[in-house]
Amino acid sequence: MIVVVRPGVGTTVQDLGRTGLAHLGVTRSGAVDHRSHDLVNRLVGNAADAATIETSGGLSFRTTHAVTVVLGGASCLAEVRHGPPLGHLAPVSLPARAEVLLSRPFGGARTYVAVRGGLHAEVVLGSRSRDTLGGIGPSIASGTEIEVGPDPGSPMVVDAAAQPEPNDTIEIVASPRRHLFTDDAWRSLVTQAFTVTVVDRIGVRLAGPPLDVIAGAVRERPPEGLVEGAIQVPADGQPIVMLADHPVTGGYPVIAVASWRSIPDVAQAVPGATLRFRPAR
Repeated sequence: MIVVVRPGVGTTVQDLGRTGLAHLGVTRSGAVDHRSHDLVNRLVGNAADAATIETSGGLSFRTTHAVTVVLGGASCLAEVRHGPPLGHLAPVSLPARAEVLLSRPFGGARTYVAVRGGLHAEVVLGSRSRDTLGGIGPSIASGTEIEVGPDPGSPMVVDAAAQPEPNDTIEIVASPRRHLFTDDAWRSLVTQAFTVTVVDRIGVRLAGPPLDVIAGAVRERPPEGLVEGAIQVPADGQPIVMLADHPVTGGYPVIAVASWRSIPDVAQAVPGATLRFRPAR
């Protein structure tokens, strides 16, 4: 078991999410940077669907028994009391009663913590993931106790892994609502830079040249379902890239969708960062 001393910022338990419920208004949720989630699980010998902790820093926890832990995603400083140093993408065996404090991440928005055996938080609608918009799934607070699953018995084949290179160019495909936008809007999307202004698990807000719809094309459109990576454009023309806890459209059209392999790069973008978009080849 691990015991949360302080939850920090944006700290949640995440796995691969809950699928097959979108028709009920329940989004997938799950790790927003699925690439980092998968990597830390592989480093400690877990299956890809094992739950991890996703945090934007300030998380502090202690162990009640010896566990193997690894950090991934955005780099951070880890202070360990009563245990060995804990680096990045390098599994470490922590003894019982070790205390870990993670700093704010640098070079990205989110750090992932995997424990060999996976984190056995409460399962809600088939997933251990926390949906921050819908308030579904287990929450983390000071004093929260999270069970660690049994040792998977799988080999741990590497001592450390290289940090994946970030990419600020996001691959996109046009959405079925592309026809609602002007040609200038599409041209701006695929040629101009956009600055990240707000980041959370729901989406990433951007600032750049306004993406205009065709005059009269949008008049109180009914809400439509979204997929993760959808680039929705509100009335001010400033796009929002939707992430794991996204809602439905709310009537605003979607100009494009980021490819699945580009979503981790969007998820790790921090305010002030620049993103560019290019059509997928």
